[in-house]
Amino acid sequence: MEAFYRTHAYLVEHTNAPVRRDLMDEIDWNDRLIGIKGTRGVGKTTFLLQYAKEKFGTDRSCLFINMNNFYFQGRGIHDFAGEFYAQGGRVLLIDQIFKKSEWNHELRRCYDDYHELQIIFTGSSVMRLLSDPMIGDIVACYSLRGFSFREYVNLKTGNHFHPHTLEGMLQKHETIAHEVAAEVDVESLFKEYLHHGFYPFFLEHTNYSENLLKTMNMMIEVDVLLIRQIELKYLTKIKKLYYLLALETGKSPNVSKLAETIDTSRATGMNYIKYLADARLLNIIYHQGSVFPKKPAMVVVNNPNLIYTVYPRNFGDREILNSFFINQLRKDHTVNKERATDAYRIDGETSVRISAEGEGESRARGKKNYYTASSGLVVGKGRKIPLWLFGFLY
Repeated sequence: MEAFYRTHAYLVEHTNAPVRRDLMDEIDWNDRLIGIKGTRGVGKTTFLLQYAKEKFGTDRSCLFINMNNFYFQGRGIHDFAGEFYAQGGRVLLIDQIFKKSEWNHELRRCYDDYHELQIIFTGSSVMRLLSDPMIGDIVACYSLRGFSFREYVNLKTGNHFHPHTLEGMLQKHETIAHEVAAEVDVESLFKEYLHHGFYPFFLEHTNYSENLLKTMNMMIEVDVLLIRQIELKYLTKIKKLYYLLALETGKSPNVSKLAETIDTSRATGMNYIKYLADARLLNIIYHQGSVFPKKPAMVVVNNPNLIYTVYPRNFGDREILNSFFINQLRKDHTVNKERATDAYRIDGETSVRISAEGEGESRARGKKNYYTASSGLVVGKGRKIPLWLFGFLY
């Protein structure tokens, strides 16, 4: 146990999170079992350690452990937690919980047996915690996302711009944009963010694209294959499918043709697309009223950084702009594709069309609750809103 305390103290002391994530204030820390999901590379480990540093420091009532440690191949979470609890431990932080077999059974036993012990754990974005038969009724589930454009701007410039609701932003976008543009070079920062601003490891002094490429492969190998218990022999098929979808990002996929290309059935191909979306490598967009497993209206790479890593693109390409818009909106909103226009329908109420620089107006321009998000604007006017401002929603 002492070795774990020493590791905890070292990690907490050397944790220096450059941005305090808003999720820190959104979580109800009074819940006894808290699950924090997120895609690989968004900073879940740092988030746990930042919490430990803020609330406990090196107080031995809190302990961080990682299920990657070989020690836990020979010892269960329940048994370890019992020893920690008996020694006065009250908050156990568990990183990468899914690396331990029957982790959900172990957490249930901890919850039932150690009534004054709080467990906070991190897991993959593909995990279905709330529907888990062992812990779904006792776990509070949260998601940690990559940096929003707002968070990136604050980090790069030292500002403290606050997030806005969609309704507030639509009503006051001119004022908000003026305030931001008066302080920072929005255009330059936006181009940077689209290329390398979503994942926190852009802060590391390493090659961002190489780091992201490794992360993407780990997403497929661990978050798709391992957790979904798919045999390794299907890895090349899933990777090829992802590449083909990335090449056609923003379009309605011909699932039957894609399935034929990777030599599988249409149903299996659709399942693979769903798994890639659960791993936050893709976003599946439907028309209103349609849901999985129906054919998507479009499949979009989850965020622009991924697109740039798969193949080089130019800023302003519609695929990049669509990916950014959907990524930033889907944290708190539903996004559907309209059937009759090229716009997106947000929460079933508001229509937004993406406009690349130099494009003309849409034929639906006069429609009620219809807006244009333009990549060519720093400050908008009326129903024309700068696209970058949708990155200030979280």
